Amino acid sequence: MIGLSGAARGRSREEAGQRSGFVNNIFSILERTEYRRTDSGEDLEDIYKLRYKSYRTHGIVPEIGAGSIYDDLDEVDNVYRFGVYIDQHLVSTLRIHVLDRSNRPGPSTQAFGDLVHPMIDAGHTLIDPSRFAADPEWSRAYPQIPYITLRLAGMACFFFDAPYCLSTVRDDHAAFYKRIYFSEKIGEARPYPGVYSKVELYRADVSAIRERSFQRFPFFWSSKVEQRLMFERPREGELAPLTILPTAKYMNAAA
Repeated sequence: MIGLSGAARGRSREEAGQRSGFVNNIFSILERTEYRRTDSGEDLEDIYKLRYKSYRTHGIVPEIGAGSIYDDLDEVDNVYRFGVYIDQHLVSTLRIHVLDRSNRPGPSTQAFGDLVHPMIDAGHTLIDPSRFAADPEWSRAYPQIPYITLRLAGMACFFFDAPYCLSTVRDDHAAFYKRIYFSEKIGEARPYPGVYSKVELYRADVSAIRERSFQRFPFFWSSKVEQRLMFERPREGELAPLTILPTAKYMNAAA
C-alpha cells in the first residue's frame, strides 16, 4: 500500500470534513422536508407546472401554452408521482415507474425497449425514475435538492427489491449519476419525445453500491415504514397518507 504524503493526508482530512459538512447540511434540510405521493388534484397540477417551469428555464422543451408538462406515462398503472416540499413549498418532483413482466410502460422501455425488455424478460424488476424537476429559485438557495429528491429512487429499489435502477438522461447530466450511483452507460444517445436533447441509458447495480452509498450519503437511508408509505397502494376504502416525513434523520441521530 502506498502511503500518503503529509500534504495528501491534510487534503484527505479536509475532504472528509467537507463531506461531513455536506452530509450534515442535507440532514438539516431533511428536517424541513416532506414528501407527497400525488395521484390527483391541485398537487398534481402543481407538479406538472413545476416540470414546465424547470425545463423551460433550462431550455429543454419548447414553449407550451398550457404551461404544464405531462404525457401518457403519467397515467399508467405502474407510475408513482412525488412532490418534494421544504417548509411546505413545492421545490422538486420525481416520477417513478416500476417495470416488471406485468408492467412495462416507462421512459426506458419507450426509448430503449430493445435493451430493457430483455432484462424484464429475465425476471428482473426495474426502477425507472424520470421527470426530475426542481424549482429554479429554490435550487439556487438549496443546491442539495437533487439528493433529497433522488433518494426516492433508492427507496423504490429497496421496497420492490429491484436489482437495477435505470436512468434516461442527457449527456450533460450523466456525470451526476456516474458519480453518485456509479451508473454505467448501457445505451447510446437516442431521441426522446418532446425533448430537444437526446438521452442516454444508464444502469446502477443496486446491490453493488448499496453499502457504499449509505457510507458516503447516509441520508439515502430509509426505514421500511417510510418505504411502505411511499409505495404501498392503499386498499379499497383506505386513504393514502397526505405527507410522508423522511426517516433518515433517525439514522443521523444514531450516528
